[in-house]
Amino acid sequence: EIKESASQTRDVLKQHFNDLKGTLGKLHERLVTLLQEVDTIEQETIKPLDDCQKLIEHGVNTAEDLVQEGEIAILGGVGEQKEKLWSFTKKALHIQLDSLPEVPLLVDVPCLSAQLDDSILNIVKDHIFKHGTVASRPPVQIEELIEKPGGIIVRWCKVDDDFTAQDYRLQFRKCTSNHFEDVYVGSETEFIVLHIDPNVDYQFRVCARGDGRQEWSPWSVPQIGHSTLVPHEWTAGFEGYSLSSRRNIALRNDSESSGVLYSSAPTYFCGQTLTFRVETVGQPDRRDSIGVCAERQNGYDSLQRDQAVCISTNGAVFVNGKEMTNQLPAVTSGSTVTFDIEAVTLGSTNNNEGGNFKLRVTISSNNREVVFDWLLDQSCGSLYFGCSFFYPGWKVLVF
Repeated sequence: EIKESASQTRDVLKQHFNDLKGTLGKLHERLVTLLQEVDTIEQETIKPLDDCQKLIEHGVNTAEDLVQEGEIAILGGVGEQKEKLWSFTKKALHIQLDSLPEVPLLVDVPCLSAQLDDSILNIVKDHIFKHGTVASRPPVQIEELIEKPGGIIVRWCKVDDDFTAQDYRLQFRKCTSNHFEDVYVGSETEFIVLHIDPNVDYQFRVCARGDGRQEWSPWSVPQIGHSTLVPHEWTAGFEGYSLSSRRNIALRNDSESSGVLYSSAPTYFCGQTLTFRVETVGQPDRRDSIGVCAERQNGYDSLQRDQAVCISTNGAVFVNGKEMTNQLPAVTSGSTVTFDIEAVTLGSTNNNEGGNFKLRVTISSNNREVVFDWLLDQSCGSLYFGCSFFYPGWKVLVF
């Protein structure tokens, strides 16, 4: 592990600093751009001045030639002088020696300069010398992987007491894939990864971001986990409910059909935790129900019946059709309802209720729970789950 992680760290460092060199190479491009701006301004602003200078020089040269011609005319003979003076006068009348182009004021003439922040040199130098760290151990590690039907609960913990974590980032991938993908970013230290195919190995890793920092810490040592449990699914084809592609989410539609939507098979076993998460809510009804049952019984419009335990959307708890005194908070959007069931007694009992199979049931919702015994007419190794809603809009995820 040391050699492999050291080799990977070297590769990461080399790649990162090569990328950094490529980015710093853009400085030359910036220099070229600025020099081109200087050339453009120089060419555009100096041309009118050059033209003005040429006109002035041409006028001065013409004036000098005319003066010389006048001096020669004066020094010549009488007849020759008259002819030369007449030629001088004629040229002087056609030359406008007092006409010069408008010369701009000095303050209007561009004076180029470069505005550069020299402090950036020290800033870049300080950042480069402090950029990057090498850690011998990541500050956070995966602590536990717990299989769930169609999912895996990932728990992690901080292993560096001097590190103050602000956020965590969890990634996973199939072991046959080369690409990790983000599945959670937040402050919690536990997350259930859904849409896990049974009996397929997945790799998980987590990192953290220190308080007030932008960069993420090194990744934890990857852990491999899988689930052998068959995913929970709702029964397809029930007219009153629309299902997701994986059939683990049920949405009560606006159909007038009513009744209990059951699981496609008895996939819940004692000793496991069955979880319902309410994604959206509709209008509540006292007959609404979310729970488990020993067998599917058609003809009922609610799980508030014999051989079933459930919670209503108003928080009432029902055992074999009887409402209990203890009540849980009302179910709202985002509520999580869990069922933990353990076998307490196998075989016949001597009570008057006639049950021969006793289960200890714990229902939790919104940080409160109720615990009670559930008596069944016959023993069963697995249970069905179900739900019933009388108004559209309720959406429930099971895992």
